[in-house]
Amino acid sequence: MKETRERRVVYGLRPVMEAVRSGKDIEKILVQKGLKGELAQELMNAVRERACPVQYLPAEALQRLFPQANHQGVAAYISPVPFQSIDAVLPQVYEAGRVPLVLIFDRITDVRNFGAMVRTAEGAGVDAVIIPAHHAAAMNEDALKASAGALLTVPVCREANLKTAIHFLKASGLKIVAVTEKGSTPYTEISYKEPTAFILGSEEDGVSPEFLKLSDARARIPMAGKIESLNVSVANGILLYEALRQRAETL
Repeated sequence: MKETRERRVVYGLRPVMEAVRSGKDIEKILVQKGLKGELAQELMNAVRERACPVQYLPAEALQRLFPQANHQGVAAYISPVPFQSIDAVLPQVYEAGRVPLVLIFDRITDVRNFGAMVRTAEGAGVDAVIIPAHHAAAMNEDALKASAGALLTVPVCREANLKTAIHFLKASGLKIVAVTEKGSTPYTEISYKEPTAFILGSEEDGVSPEFLKLSDARARIPMAGKIESLNVSVANGILLYEALRQRAETL
């Protein structure tokens, strides 16, 4: 393992295998395209089982990244952020007597936006942030810095399938609210006093259509200017503090 200023890196088939099997929180695994062999296949099976994000690179690209390492076609970045599972976190929230407030990030890949959103989430008392295993912001020191350390406080649940996670939340009594400029209901006209999960989508495309279909409500933030939508981090803050305001009325 090599320590860098931003990331810890594990090289080689067996060391990466051990990192995966021992439950290390892995940000991403880099794999040489066309890598073959029994051990490589065994590793990829373990990677799929744990839903670790994988990026395939040409051999020369991997060599450029790690010119001095005997990487054997594989390297893994170890995340500074611990990952949890929503099916383990949510029961604890209910057992503690809290009304769950959860965030679901759909393809939010900008590290600074992501970190700022988790920082706001911590301030608003969010119980968990759910991210997909793929198409999510890098879990590195930049994200940690942008969150002002909140990524070490708010449970981050990396799920292999967001659709499955949403179904779990719905079955657990949470109202799913998609935040979208295409929504028909102003965000202040929706109740967040009951268990609630907000879905926020990418800057480019917003919330995925399949998740919009699963939502119980679609919250719209009214705009008075010519720009149709807000930065996702700003929208995140507006919704969370409206939820906080409504819940304060019941205390």
